[in-house]
Amino acid sequence: MLKVDTATGLLEGVRQVLSPYMNARPAGVLPELIVVHGISLPPGEYGGPAIDQLFTGTLDFEAHPYFQQIRGLQASAHVVIRRDGALTQYVPFGERAWHAGVSQYGARSGCNDFSVGIELEGSDDTPYTQAQYEALAPLIRALLAAYPSLAAERLVGHSDIAPGRKTDPGPAFDWGRLRALLGT
Repeated sequence: MLKVDTATGLLEGVRQVLSPYMNARPAGVLPELIVVHGISLPPGEYGGPAIDQLFTGTLDFEAHPYFQQIRGLQASAHVVIRRDGALTQYVPFGERAWHAGVSQYGARSGCNDFSVGIELEGSDDTPYTQAQYEALAPLIRALLAAYPSLAAERLVGHSDIAPGRKTDPGPAFDWGRLRALLGT
């Protein structure tokens, strides 16, 4: 069972690779929104070290032609869930990860300030794996238990907070399947 240590903002028992691409949330702001993303680096390729490298500032931009398009990008997420369901945490939940970019939820802009970003290794048009759903649901439950400011009703995709700019997690993500696993 996953558990968040609320004193540190870290998941107990998962791989930790802390990112330099984070900072403090604004004073008094708690996580209120969970944002699900999809990521693959290079696009459509899974299992390599590029996500770790991007989120830690060590990506070799010469290693693949696509990487030139993201040169200089400083991005992170709180957690990445790989295709096999393995979790890696990059940013403590009490800190601001740099995952949403220009974004808006309802009347509030700057979603990084008040959200938790979860990246699923995948793409808009490749079905996510059973292992990913089976890892994502307990992660969300652990977050809901640790942070009363979060609610299952405030669970969105990157595309919902950055429409026209982002499409992930895309049509291949099965929201109904996730909600069934969550019992919502």
